[in-house]
Formats: sequence, C-alpha cells, structure tokens
Amino acid sequence: MTYERLTAAPVHEVLDLAEEILAERIPIRREFFDRHTIRLSGGDGTVTITAHKHGLDTLVEAETDQVRTSRLDTEVQYFLTLLPYQPGDRRDRAAVQPGGLSRSLR
Repeated sequence: MTYERLTAAPVHEVLDLAEEILAERIPIRREFFDRHTIRLSGGDGTVTITAHKHGLDTLVEAETDQVRTSRLDTEVQYFLTLLPYQPGDRRDRAAVQPGGLSRSLR
C-alpha cells in the first residue's frame, strides 16, 4: 500500500520520527537510509518512507509491501498521524485518543 501526507516537519525530522515510532511499536530495523529515504524491514514486512520539501511543506510518501489491514500498515498510518500539518502543531502519543490524535492544550 502507498500512503501520502503533507507536513510542516523538515525532512530529517520525518525520517528520524519514522524510525523511532515504528521501531518502538513493531520489530523492525533500518535497512537503508539517505537524505530523503529510509527503508525499514522486519517480520511484518518492509516500508520505504521518502520525504521531499515542496515550498513550506514536506511531502511524505510511505510504501509498504503489505495490505492496508496489516500490522505494518496500521503502524505506518499511526506514524503519519503524528506529523504536524502546520508549524507549531503538536501531536501527542497519548493513549487518550487512538492514533495519537489528542492535542496538547499547552
């Protein structure tokens, strides 16, 4: 499956967060990394995440080798919900709302 998302986060933060979130939630490890791409692989499958700056936004594309209902795809979708839409947006990993959709009131 392929997923796409625009975010205000810079490319390096997107790739770092992808590795951090996915590695903490499922058994997955880095296979490849460069300035715009990270490929993570494990028993649940492989995901390739690319990020490119377009004006003020960063276009994030995540492609998995699994179907949408797989564990890997569920976690990739969760990761994408954590990316800020606008500068200053903050998404928490709190358990209050599924998918980390709760916003901090700070």
